[in-house]
Amino acid sequence: MCLANGIRIFALMPTVPLSVVIITFNEEANIGRCLAALDGLSDDVVVVDSGSTDRTVAICREHGARVVVHPFAGYVAQKNFATAQARHNHVLQLDADEVLTEALRAEIQRVTADWQHAGYSLPRLTNYCGHWVRHGGWYPDRKLRLYDRRLGAWQGQLLHERYEVQPGQTLGQLQSDLLHYSYPTIESHVQQLNKFTTIGAEELAARGKRANGLQLWVKPTWKFWHLYLLRGGWLDGFAGLSIAALSAWGVFLKYAKLRVLTRKPAAA
Repeated sequence: MCLANGIRIFALMPTVPLSVVIITFNEEANIGRCLAALDGLSDDVVVVDSGSTDRTVAICREHGARVVVHPFAGYVAQKNFATAQARHNHVLQLDADEVLTEALRAEIQRVTADWQHAGYSLPRLTNYCGHWVRHGGWYPDRKLRLYDRRLGAWQGQLLHERYEVQPGQTLGQLQSDLLHYSYPTIESHVQQLNKFTTIGAEELAARGKRANGLQLWVKPTWKFWHLYLLRGGWLDGFAGLSIAALSAWGVFLKYAKLRVLTRKPAAA
């Protein structure tokens, strides 16, 4: 039961209990908003924190979440660890900068009252510098976040983790948006790009990939025009232009870093 504008609303009683798992590191700006939207949805909200130095852990406990401290082991390993900490087999996995809408809460409650698939994908709507982005390949940005942990696992390398169900299992789709508060400023986008392009370059190097001069020109140029023109990024105005330009810059950074990582040492 929850209160909305002073009116008591009785939620559907789930036939399967649901756990919510979140991984965090210095997320005091986001985690309170994320947890507030979960009120009454689950009796088990577990946050796996990798050593935050801000108020993240305190905020989580203020909202009644169970906090488990675990050193960061990479996104795939950390999310699998977090999933394993859940008390229930049916899990909703969220990032700290994501928020459930009321419509999505209601859909999740209907699913837990009549669970039919190994997992369910959610459409994600991203807020970029105060603008909701609906073009440029950023929407609906479906993510498989609601799943039966006995029937799948998080997969991937250093970056671009994804949840995969076992062969032969079926997937469902929810229709209501998961809100994603990605980058509040251009600076935060640039900082994240620098971090992720380093990880991406290391990932490519580990697979034996190398970068040549042509890639440094062609791949960023294609990225910009693909997002801005072909995927309609221009329809999002300044936000769309910024996303396309910085995404292209990110591609350049990744391959430039790869070139440095794999460059043969000069002969003595």
